[in-house]
Amino acid sequence: MTHPDAGEMEKALDRAHAHATAWLGSLDHRPVPARADADAVTEALGGDLPAGSSAAPDVVDLLAGAVEPGLVAMPSGRFFGFVIGGSHPAALAADWLVGAWDQNAVLRQVTPGVAAAEEVAGAWLLDLLGLPASSGVGFATGATTANLTGILAGRDTLLRRAGWDASRGLVGGPAVRVLAGRERHDSVDLALRYAGLPAPELVDVDAEGRVRPEALEAALGPRSGRPTLVLLQAGNLHSGACDPFDACIPLAHEHDAWVHVDGAFGLWAAAAPTYRHLTAGVEGADSWATDAHKTLNVPYDCGVVAVRDEAALTAAMSVQGDYLIQGDRDPFGRVPELSRRARGVPVWAALRALGRSGVAQMVERMARHARSFADAIATIDEATVVNDVVFTQVCATFGDDDRTRAVVERMLADGTAWTSGSRWRDRAVLRISVSNAGTTDEDVARTVEALRRAAT
Repeated sequence: MTHPDAGEMEKALDRAHAHATAWLGSLDHRPVPARADADAVTEALGGDLPAGSSAAPDVVDLLAGAVEPGLVAMPSGRFFGFVIGGSHPAALAADWLVGAWDQNAVLRQVTPGVAAAEEVAGAWLLDLLGLPASSGVGFATGATTANLTGILAGRDTLLRRAGWDASRGLVGGPAVRVLAGRERHDSVDLALRYAGLPAPELVDVDAEGRVRPEALEAALGPRSGRPTLVLLQAGNLHSGACDPFDACIPLAHEHDAWVHVDGAFGLWAAAAPTYRHLTAGVEGADSWATDAHKTLNVPYDCGVVAVRDEAALTAAMSVQGDYLIQGDRDPFGRVPELSRRARGVPVWAALRALGRSGVAQMVERMARHARSFADAIATIDEATVVNDVVFTQVCATFGDDDRTRAVVERMLADGTAWTSGSRWRDRAVLRISVSNAGTTDEDVARTVEALRRAAT
């Protein structure tokens, strides 16, 4: 058999559906860490490439059976190790449709259905997050590529202002200066490297990792006309805090700097009235990046970039081709990829299902769970919450560094929940990130009891 017929396609999809629902049904009771390592899964999947064909349903069964022991229950309500959300039912179902539709979301005239869904989703996102309605929106692979896209739009705009055409390359052109807070996320540095820009000059931050406006002003120095990119942050990895945008952005603009905001998870505070004050003034920036698979709980992968000047975004990302049927608002002119899946469709589905109030309630519930963790940890002997819990992040110590690391290791061995170790303020910490819309009060209580056991 060289190509599956309709009957085999249906059987394969039925088997995939059965395995998917079994996996999702196991999340509440299964240990969060994987039961098998990558070598064991490789052995189950590998060997020599078969000489002949295999029936598609059999391949699906083999894949699911071999990989399942190596899966981490990341969609579980008890995964707090990284900023990783689950999948809203409407978004997951829409993602299945995206795979079945198999549309290459490149050209608006060629794939009008998915292009329209992404345009509506983009407009809804701008409205929810309080960003300028005329901004250009693109759906990238994740926060790193969303940051890269915003940085590229900024880089090219700054070079144009300085009289240099970025299409000539960077060699021989004016050097772009980059400023960022000392506690920016490492993915920003990676995006800068991809963009051919230098590592940032670091600006001092306060105890919660927020850029100090007076330090930014000092770093900007006298007006020099140098092309300058200022990187700010919504949602510190450890504290959850946001930079003071209302003070920092005007300072940067006084020096004609381009301001990009890495808001991978923290930008969603703007969608909840209770937490909107954390992002006050963020709408004044020039570009923003976030990640829908985090707080919005859309399946991987789905980063989002918004650029105030839509023409600057298109100029940085577009290409001309004689064979392309190009229009004015083609999706490929907003992200690094040419060929890509229609990853904005699940965003539309999640937003349509939740509505404005549902998104706000989801964000507020995550933050409430983080506060519950902080309150409970404070009652554990020798445990100390070391950040001001303003959003969805909690960092705690359990005595000295050795004991804190031991608690982290015992938590992973216990398997009830996944909480990660990190290092912040020159000390070992246990970090909890609440990002799953499915996390319940019971999930929090079970995790707290596991922490008590691990700290004993």
